[in-house]
Parts: sequence; structure tokens; C-alpha cells
Amino acid sequence: MKIIPLASESLGVRSLATFVKLEKVSILVDPGVALGPRRYSLPPAKLELEALTKAREKIQGYAKKADIITISHYHYDHHTPFFEGLYESSSSEKAREIYEGKTLFIKHPTENINFSQKKRAWVFLEEARKIAKKIEYADGKFFDLGEFIMEFSPPVSHGSEGSKLGFVIMVMIDDGTKRLVHASDTQALNEKAKEWIIKQVPDILIIGGPPTYLEGYRVKDAWKIGLKNLNEIINETNSEIILDHHLIRDKRYPEFFDELEKKPLTFARFLKKKDKPLEAYRKELHKRERGEDVEIPFSID
Repeated sequence: MKIIPLASESLGVRSLATFVKLEKVSILVDPGVALGPRRYSLPPAKLELEALTKAREKIQGYAKKADIITISHYHYDHHTPFFEGLYESSSSEKAREIYEGKTLFIKHPTENINFSQKKRAWVFLEEARKIAKKIEYADGKFFDLGEFIMEFSPPVSHGSEGSKLGFVIMVMIDDGTKRLVHASDTQALNEKAKEWIIKQVPDILIIGGPPTYLEGYRVKDAWKIGLKNLNEIINETNSEIILDHHLIRDKRYPEFFDELEKKPLTFARFLKKKDKPLEAYRKELHKRERGEDVEIPFSID
């Protein structure tokens, strides 16, 4: 099994898109990318838009190599919609390029889903059904595909239990050499997701960390709960942790990493690159665009 992270906050965009190459089959997990339209009351900086373009090109390129596409939920940073989107770098043509002729394993579009995602799922499926090779609603299902197995979690909350953001599904892929869990937007904040991950005993866990940048505004105790749950996963499974996504929107994420009992990697670090958490430093990037001398803790070349 070869794991290739494609896009995430440590690479300058909102995403957790991952390519998994097995001996005969390749899988693209959560093929979406986006930018936050407003952060610090500011639109994306030029560097963020450039990172979005690069991430989109990467996703499109790897989609051509994929046999299977999985979609954990219907937020636009986790699937590519069939419309022209500036901050998603999306279009009908790009979506068709990703999904045409592929087998799709996707979150159920009408069960355990909030109203917003149900609408998005309906719009997505109106087009995807016309071009996909096959579509499976994967919630809570196990698939033996010969060379490998895939198991999907039951729907779990997008973040804390009872979240208004709806539900997501996680995926486990095991090819007999490695066992990968991609935990998407569970954010390490709910018990059901934590218990399912531990039960899978992954060798590698890719997980979106808690949205600590929203603490006191939209979420409560994200730092404390996320830290507790991730440390429990580490202690129970000893898996390699790839921790990215929401957490990296917080400038303090290196401090969070230091409090974990096993040092995680970001997508960038897994690829032996330096983190470029562009959204977290959007204010500083805008100041630099105006010619101000502002310190940023990473190279922007």
C-alpha cells in the first residue's frame, strides 16, 4: 500500500484528499478542495488561490489513475461538485473527469444526513448517476474486494455529538500489508468515532483534528477533548498518526502536537515538506501583499 496525501491545510488549502495505491487498484478518498471564503473577515490571499489551483490540478491528475472514489460527506472540501466554484476551483467538466467510469462508495444521501448536505447530495447524484460505473451507499458496510477489504463506519457526527453539521463516514482499507483508517471530519471529538477507530487497530490513521480555532465560538473544549481522544487512540493502537485539516487553521497547532503522546505528521511532513498553513496566516499574507514587512514562520517561495 502506498499512501499519497494530495491536499490539506498544511499544504495551504482546506481538504483531506488522499490517494491510496494498492497492487492492482487505486482509491481516491474525499476528492475535494476549497478555501474558506472569509477568515479574519478577509477573502483568500493570492498565495491561497495559487495553492488551490495546484491542489486542484493534483486531485484531477490522481483521479485519472483511480479506480474507486470514496466520499465521506458532502462538504465541498471533501467532494468536487458539478458547478463553477471560485473557492472550490470546481466545474462540471472537472467533476466529470473525476467520477466518470469510477466505482463510488459514498455517504448515504438521505439517511443520517442534515438538510444542507441532503441538498448537496441530491445535486451531486443527479449528475454522478449518469457517468459513474457503479455507486454504493457505504454507511456501515464491509466490502471484500479480493485483493483488499474496505470497511466503512456507521455515520458518526461531524465533530461533537449532536453537531448541526451532520454526519460523516470513515473508511478502513486493508491490503494485507497495511491497515489504513481515513477518519475525515470526525475531528477527534466524539466517542463513537474514537471507539470505531480503536476497534479497527489501524497501522496508519489519517484524521482531521479538532477545530480549536473555533473554540469559544462554535465548539466547546475542542482542545481538551481532541487531545484526550487522540491520546487514547495512540495508547490503544500505537498507529502512525497523520493529523491535519481543521486543527491546522489554528496557529497554535504545534503546541497541540507537543501535548500528544506520539508526535503526529501533517500531510506536508509526511511528504517531507514544510507546513504552509496559509489560512491561519491570512492576515499576515494580506499585509505582505500590501508591501508591509510581516514575519511568517514558513517560506512563501
